[in-house]
Amino acid sequence: MKNSIAICPGSFDPVTNGHLDIITRAAKMFDKVIVVVAQNSAKKNCFSPEERVEMIKKCIPDLENVEVVHFDGLLADYAALRGASAIIKGLRAMSDFEYEFQMALANKKLNPNVETLFLSTASQNMYLSSSMVKQIASMNGDISGFVPEVIKQDILDRINSKK
Repeated sequence: MKNSIAICPGSFDPVTNGHLDIITRAAKMFDKVIVVVAQNSAKKNCFSPEERVEMIKKCIPDLENVEVVHFDGLLADYAALRGASAIIKGLRAMSDFEYEFQMALANKKLNPNVETLFLSTASQNMYLSSSMVKQIASMNGDISGFVPEVIKQDILDRINSKK
């Protein structure tokens, strides 16, 4: 795809190896990938949007075609603003698909120029979620296999400070 821009949205609270797998794969498919850190009002976040942006940037220093931003608002509007032709969503299980499919239909209605593409997660990340990482960390479990080493201590420090 020539001059293609994709958006990879999520709450990323915190970013996991599963998220990074999707971002890295999308970066190979598009000229530019914009990782959009969104605020999900249904979730109680551990990290501020600015902290999440910085954590993602720490994890992807070599992905030169990836930009990380925070945006509050309709994703379809942001895609139009940035000239994006695609929204990339990672899927772990069938339960993810139902919700993401509804969102894809809504985004298509709001912005007919954007397509939603689903990437299935790598098998080693099928069960992985930010919530699981936070829960394991809160019980002093080892999160080494779930998040990049460069942000592991940031996560542990935050979780332990909330105890």
